[in-house]
Amino acid sequence: MTTLSQTARGGVADRLRALAGDLDWILVGAVTAISAFGVYTIRAATRSDIPGDPGYYFTRSLIFLLLGVAVMIAVAALGAERLARYPWVLWGGLLGALAVVFVVGSSAKGSTRWIEFGAFRLQPSELGKVLVVMILAGLLTERAKEVGSWRLTLLALGVVALPALVVFTQPDLGTALVYGAALFAVLFLAGVPWTHLVAFVATIVAAAVMVLAVLPAAGMEVLKPYQVDRLTTFVDSDAASTDAGYQQNQSEIAVGQGGALGKGPGGATQTNNNFLPEHHTDFIFAVVAEMFGFVGAGGLILAYGLVLWRGLGLVARASSRLDQLLAGGIVATLAFQVFVNIGMTVGIMPITGIPLPFMSYGGSHTLANLIAVGLLLGIHRRRASTP
Repeated sequence: MTTLSQTARGGVADRLRALAGDLDWILVGAVTAISAFGVYTIRAATRSDIPGDPGYYFTRSLIFLLLGVAVMIAVAALGAERLARYPWVLWGGLLGALAVVFVVGSSAKGSTRWIEFGAFRLQPSELGKVLVVMILAGLLTERAKEVGSWRLTLLALGVVALPALVVFTQPDLGTALVYGAALFAVLFLAGVPWTHLVAFVATIVAAAVMVLAVLPAAGMEVLKPYQVDRLTTFVDSDAASTDAGYQQNQSEIAVGQGGALGKGPGGATQTNNNFLPEHHTDFIFAVVAEMFGFVGAGGLILAYGLVLWRGLGLVARASSRLDQLLAGGIVATLAFQVFVNIGMTVGIMPITGIPLPFMSYGGSHTLANLIAVGLLLGIHRRRASTP
């Protein structure tokens, strides 16, 4: 009995050593550094947010991170990318989870996005960012011979459009846009003709015109008032009377006050005095800029660049078509979220509610991003073991 137990432990140890040897440690190091910095920034920014409990957000962020790391290792070790070979099962599961939100989901700030599990809230739309990439990669790999046909392109568009529409009605415009970015990236990497991609972009533009102009003129308001405010604020930066205008102005003030080296956690007045809304979620980059200045914000952007560089390397060297599409879709969604979040913080993009990967507070958000990294690590392992 003891011998069997020792053998089992030895087998697990051997597998763990093999996993460690096959990991992309540069990617792991960059993600770890960003995540640790995110937890530290959340701790510094939220000390006065919950009276009597200065560590409320910090403790939960740390738990989310540790749980996410465990799942990331499991995904990398077990080869979760094999699930992408069953795209319709994943698609049905995603739609089912999104539907459950409308039945038993909880609401916050006018949005219904979460399913309660005791003290933990699961946001299926966040996990959907990874699932959409897996679904598309599996579908286009399964039907590789049809790539280039309008039938397959329209099928892929419909597969993404339905969950994106459901997410949009929660309402969550930002996550729906991430789904669209994943679709464009995977179609591009799969070799879809440029005419299809142009038609895809034209469809998005036409839909935006319908939602923003045509339907409201006909008395059909599609967007919530706060979403309209966010877009008008982006067009008219002086519209400070709206909540979105206030958020944008306070964010730009925080970024500008940071200077070269920042004001430090104790001197960050915009953050500590709660002038900057959502400073632990959507606008955490503004907190970084105020506390740590251009050097801290620039260093964070360089760390993101390192993550994306390692991901793009996997796209170029993937051992299979499925892995290439998976890696490309993941890199595209991460890059899109980073660009849009930082862009809205400094005023070059409209406020869409997209969190900053590995930095913003949130359990489902953290879990989804680390699952994505686990998939990249799994792709690297297979590439390393391929002669």
